[in-house]
Amino acid sequence: MRKTLFVLFFLVSMSSIFAQQESAFGEGEWFKFKMSYSNWLKAGNATLTVKEGQLEGHDVYHVVGKGWTTGMIKWFFAVEDRYETYIDKKTMLPYKFVRDIDEGGHKKDVVIDFDQKKNKAYVHDKKRDSKKVFDTKPNIQDMVSTFYYLRNKLDTSSLKVGHEVHVDMFFDEENYGFKLKYLGEETITTDFGPVRALKFRPYVMAGRVFKEEESLTLWVSKDKNKIPLRIQASLAVGSLRADLEGFSGLSHSFKTSNK
Repeated sequence: MRKTLFVLFFLVSMSSIFAQQESAFGEGEWFKFKMSYSNWLKAGNATLTVKEGQLEGHDVYHVVGKGWTTGMIKWFFAVEDRYETYIDKKTMLPYKFVRDIDEGGHKKDVVIDFDQKKNKAYVHDKKRDSKKVFDTKPNIQDMVSTFYYLRNKLDTSSLKVGHEVHVDMFFDEENYGFKLKYLGEETITTDFGPVRALKFRPYVMAGRVFKEEESLTLWVSKDKNKIPLRIQASLAVGSLRADLEGFSGLSHSFKTSNK
């Protein structure tokens, strides 16, 4: 189960790649997800919350992501993760990223400060008491900020089945080139009723966690909010599924296919 909550946050950060004139989100937006292992065993929950604030004189969105295991899974592999990003409200580029995790005793407490002008990432590993500097790609994103950046910046009007989206991210002391393929539209059943969704296939590294590069599928609502509705992952052992079970503070109305 290690890295499964990371997978959730990472995919949520990838799930909305659709530009629009109106902002897709604002202060007070909140999502809650339920996770299940092999489609029957409850594995945990995760939330994403958007706040407004200031960081070194910049107006920012402060986004906090939390994840934790529950039920039987927690008995033998307890997880408590916290991710934060501080995003410039005008450019939608991150200034700061926080990763504070405890996954079955595997702990990390890392703060990354981004200099978007100099293309640098200043990584402070608090647990190891080390500081390093890395070169980054221009307009670099972290795994949480990407979600909010792409909801507003990329265009869906020209998306066709098979279209690929590429994003430059920085995570765990590495520049990471991520690729996402658009698979088309689909109506899926959710806790809120049937919802028309856009379906995607993220490419991941096959190995210990995932069976193959095309092990992931995700769905987002086809509306102005671009809500992440579901993530399905085929793992090396079993599968993991995350479904949206609660939300509030949406910037636009949300309707199911029955309404």
